[in-house]
Amino acid sequence: MSGLKLFRADATNGGMIEVMPRLAGIEAEVQGLVEAHMETLLGIRFLASEYGTGPVHGGRIDSLGLDENGSPVIVEYKRGVDAGVIAQGLFYLTWLLDHRAEFEHLVRDRLGGTAAAQVLWSSPRLICIAGDFTRYDVHAVREHRRSIDLVRYRLFGNDLLGLETVASVSGSTQAVRRARRRSVAQGAPDARSAGMAALADAVDEVLLGLGDGVNRVDRKTYRAYQRLRNFACLCPPQRSKLLVYLKVDPKDVDIVPGFTRDVSGLGHHGTGDLEVQLRTPRDVERAESLFRASYAAA
Repeated sequence: MSGLKLFRADATNGGMIEVMPRLAGIEAEVQGLVEAHMETLLGIRFLASEYGTGPVHGGRIDSLGLDENGSPVIVEYKRGVDAGVIAQGLFYLTWLLDHRAEFEHLVRDRLGGTAAAQVLWSSPRLICIAGDFTRYDVHAVREHRRSIDLVRYRLFGNDLLGLETVASVSGSTQAVRRARRRSVAQGAPDARSAGMAALADAVDEVLLGLGDGVNRVDRKTYRAYQRLRNFACLCPPQRSKLLVYLKVDPKDVDIVPGFTRDVSGLGHHGTGDLEVQLRTPRDVERAESLFRASYAAA
């Protein structure tokens, strides 16, 4: 984003006017924008702002939330560059893991008992949103075993906000690498087809290989592939097909019966309004452009 230029068409003279990027006047301006639209911007349900960590820790977490897969999320903001943002966020993340019951109580109060019962403690996340980051920040997150996203923001004019992922590290990177050759079907006892298991492994490889910072989150009913927010959800194999749900607008896709389906408003496991049905390796190849489109959108 540091090299991004944004222009607005000038209807008066038919030219283009550059919209200059700027930082927020104060940190609270960025925090207020993100918290007011957290689900749209980050795929996270907002829980609390300036959450106190008690007299022992003596701090306040900027934002607490719950992502699409039920993972707890801490969001920390800095107006510009701040070398302490990652350390501060990790400090609060440690506090959160020591206060799980308190967090679940907060989720129950805000989102209900069902959401509280489904909190996924295996994948807590830290998102740092700042004016910029140094190369030392990027290196530091890669040395940690936590899921951390570094997000650069810019304000354009009075009504535009830009977010750019600078670095995204999965807390289970090593586990993901070790598991790449392990069948997705292991969690689905009724999936006896070796062909479907191999197909699931092929989809797993493609989705993980779309770019750096892809985080894989396993839930009982689906496996989510995440780049700041979910871009694909792979369900356990059925006897004759795999179902993948993508964050692609079905209106932008030529729906092909038996291959793609608009599931907007329909209940299903995972997230995404476009269902892709895969039966053969050829179907995986056909779906790759849709996978890339969903990854880019995330």
